[in-house]
Amino acid sequence: MKLKVILFTFTLLLSSNVFSAEKTTLRLGVLAFGTVNWELTTLVNQKLIENAGFQLDIHPVANPQAGKIALQSGAVDIIVSDWIWVSRLRSTGSDFSFFPYSTTSGALVVPKDSTIKSVKDLQNKKLGIAGGELDKNWLLLQTLAQQQYQLDLNSSVEKVYGAPPLLNQQLLRGRVDAIINYWHFAAKLEAKGYKQLINGKQILHALGIKEEVPTLGYVFNRSWGEQNKNIVNAFLKSTQQAKNLLCESDKAWQQIIPLTKTKDTATQNILRDRYCAGRIKQWGDNEQQAAAKIYTLLRTMSNNKLTGNSKTLQPGTFWTID
Repeated sequence: MKLKVILFTFTLLLSSNVFSAEKTTLRLGVLAFGTVNWELTTLVNQKLIENAGFQLDIHPVANPQAGKIALQSGAVDIIVSDWIWVSRLRSTGSDFSFFPYSTTSGALVVPKDSTIKSVKDLQNKKLGIAGGELDKNWLLLQTLAQQQYQLDLNSSVEKVYGAPPLLNQQLLRGRVDAIINYWHFAAKLEAKGYKQLINGKQILHALGIKEEVPTLGYVFNRSWGEQNKNIVNAFLKSTQQAKNLLCESDKAWQQIIPLTKTKDTATQNILRDRYCAGRIKQWGDNEQQAAAKIYTLLRTMSNNKLTGNSKTLQPGTFWTID
């Protein structure tokens, strides 16, 4: 009941009658406890969209799949998802596009005193994997093991698939030797003294991709975006402002700490560091060409299961702000 009240109140704040009737309404499908809420709350707290030409109508969704369904059905205008999914949809005739939200991705985490010092040491170990067999970090880690050590990681480890919080518990209780988990769950383990062996960015760098490529972004119908270009771009720019404030203003950060669902400063500080490390510094041809290389790696390692049958990243997948 408390969660429903919070979400209802938050929605009212964002779609209040304070906004004039002529403003365009942007309907966002957002995970109830996702980090996107940190930015949306900051937009309100810091009055970043008070004089904007749009108002926000927040639709909480239970999980990423529910957000995708809501977008495809037209129930919302924007969600946060990944560009691989966007490209796959475009290859089947759908008209969606992606604008970067964050470059922070998951990480391989081990106990501080673990004998696992490199990817090669994962052989014959029990490995927890969030996101299933088609998790992008897992696929890229397999690619790295294959390239650096000629190691078939998929057949060399005992795989344990599970939900992110459950995998954290499995590692804490010593039931697995290492886990690949989403960044905020990995950060919570780091705060408890666990060690990040390698993260998504480092995997890509080891594979020869030096550009900072986003993992998640705002996804919307491209034709709708073109029709509402000024409004959409204004919203995207405002979210970047909010992220910068969270990273540069202690006051702004303190205001969203309740949304992190944490109580200790150590965890909050690591969450902030990892979140801020994902800020988009550059988004242009070099990053998009790097994404095309990553697409090829993921297509090969997943045997088309993740990307679909298209041999290349689809034109129109990425949205840019002029």
